[in-house]
Amino acid sequence: MTPADDPINQSGNDKAGPRQPEAESPKVNVHYDTRLPKLPWSRRIQIPIIAAAVYSIIRILGPTLRFELVGSDASQEQMDSGRRSIWAFWHRIIIPIAWYGRNRGIVIMNTTAFDGQWTRKVIEWLGFNTAQGSSSRGGLRGLAVMAQRIQEGLDCGFTIDGPRGPRYIAKPGPVMLARKTGAKILVFHIGVERGRTFEKTWDHFLMPRLFTKAVLVFAPPIEVPQDASADVMEAKHAEMQRELERVRDIAEGWYSLSRVERDRIRTELGK
Repeated sequence: MTPADDPINQSGNDKAGPRQPEAESPKVNVHYDTRLPKLPWSRRIQIPIIAAAVYSIIRILGPTLRFELVGSDASQEQMDSGRRSIWAFWHRIIIPIAWYGRNRGIVIMNTTAFDGQWTRKVIEWLGFNTAQGSSSRGGLRGLAVMAQRIQEGLDCGFTIDGPRGPRYIAKPGPVMLARKTGAKILVFHIGVERGRTFEKTWDHFLMPRLFTKAVLVFAPPIEVPQDASADVMEAKHAEMQRELERVRDIAEGWYSLSRVERDRIRTELGK
């Protein structure tokens, strides 16, 4: 694969002649088409209001959550090694992970759609960084920014079925980024002892209760060879999907398991 063929390397240089009209600019990848939408004023004024409300909820709820880690040995070893990581998790757990991952400078893939605009404010207030993708200039600009940030020593993260679903279907961004940078993918999920699932939302959004216990379950890190073929990339994507489903099942059912069953899983995954 040459740099010209690598969608992460395409920087959208504007020096080579006039730009094509927006309507003629092809979507490089439908998952990361994040061109700025034309929002009516009634939607634009909602952005800071929603952002402030969500941020306030996280700031009130977050300090009351009591986190337990399962399977963190391998992930901790990965972080202690100095190698950067790519966090991959379902959109459903965005509230608890926003608190757990705060103030680490993690770069989160974010769109410029309505939901992405207020979400960006919230996560940046919580100490995350964001990368905005764009196919309007012929490349996955968000992935290019994330690759650069990994080289600068920061971790990156994806709400892997976001921003609008389909629910629990992993998109390819982390595998592409791992191939490009050599960073390993950290797959995890969070379950809570007491919380509410909003089943009418596309992601089955999870709202933990105040003072509840929360378990963060990690899968072993996934490594993607930097010379990976298309078949290997497909296999790694399938592996990521399987691991996302596995840790979701464990985390969601954690507080209904017996002590013996929990100890067995800790032994299997590493604490």
